[in-house]
Amino acid sequence: MAMILAVALGSAIGGVARLLVGAALQQRFGPGFPAGTLVINITGSLLLGFLMRFALATPAISPEMRGFLTAGLCGGYTTFSTFTFETMALINDGEVARASAYVAASVALSLLGVYLGAWAAGGLIMLRQR
Repeated sequence: MAMILAVALGSAIGGVARLLVGAALQQRFGPGFPAGTLVINITGSLLLGFLMRFALATPAISPEMRGFLTAGLCGGYTTFSTFTFETMALINDGEVARASAYVAASVALSLLGVYLGAWAAGGLIMLRQR
């Protein structure tokens, strides 16, 4: 039951963060390109890569906290369903080149985010072992 509550709380916080960050970025960059979703997916991937590497390599994070941070917070924060909807909307609007750029940037930069997050966690793990 503690794990379910941890994931639920993390999801709520992640969802609110997604709403606030996405709205702020879309307001800043305008409706022509889903910059908010792109940034959210990249930063969420970065955070998830860091958290998973750190949580699985050290005893510093309990299973419940890991569930709160990963399935909960990151799961509520990242927006794959929004990404796919926005991609289809761009295609339906005849913006195939923009849709292609969006898909390529989302996948490549999110993968880079996971890699960099895991790399940063590795550095932190090495510091903690000193």
